Amino acid sequence: MPKQSIGLDNQLYNYLLSVSLREPEILGKLRQETANHPWSGMQISPEQGQFMSLLVQLIGARKTLEVGVFTGYSSLSVALALPTDGKIIACDVSEEFTAIARRYWQKAGVADKIDLRLAPALETLDQLLATGQAETYDFAFIDADKENYDVYYERSLQLVRPGGLIAIDNVLWSGQVADDQYQDESTQSIRALNKKLHHDERITLSLVPIADGLTLAIKRP
Repeated sequence: MPKQSIGLDNQLYNYLLSVSLREPEILGKLRQETANHPWSGMQISPEQGQFMSLLVQLIGARKTLEVGVFTGYSSLSVALALPTDGKIIACDVSEEFTAIARRYWQKAGVADKIDLRLAPALETLDQLLATGQAETYDFAFIDADKENYDVYYERSLQLVRPGGLIAIDNVLWSGQVADDQYQDESTQSIRALNKKLHHDERITLSLVPIADGLTLAIKRP
């Protein structure tokens, strides 16, 4: 998947970064290290991280969710934007990938804001619901296995408060969602969710063509 905003050529993309990116040094170092990782394409782009940071500040978020951590760029972007008492429940299954994330969270001084749950995300989300945390989260970011996007969305919708925001990554999927020759399970799952969200009256919706496509859904009262 692309690590820069879809549809922009390199010249225009580099211009965009030159006039808008305010990437903290610690995030830049994490991005550089992840660039050498075999799965580096899983990392979000820097302009998306900055956009998410802005959104978190805009809604005054304090309690957030992340489904899919990888090496921690998105969680670090959010954690740096949260107030000192802000918290992230971060869901992932990889000790190997998140070991890199932990190292950078510690260097950035935000490790105390991030509660990493190493377990299948659905188990963690269901546990949060079972312990009475429905409608207590301000923000949720979904960026994990595409086949389970719909269930992650449904659980997140239960967990965020009315007026809370859900952000869903990779919804344009390198353009494959618009090309019928792609019929793999991941592509079909994203297509189905995009179609569902278009008609979901429980949310206010916008699909933003930043990075690989980012859907924003505000939970209606």
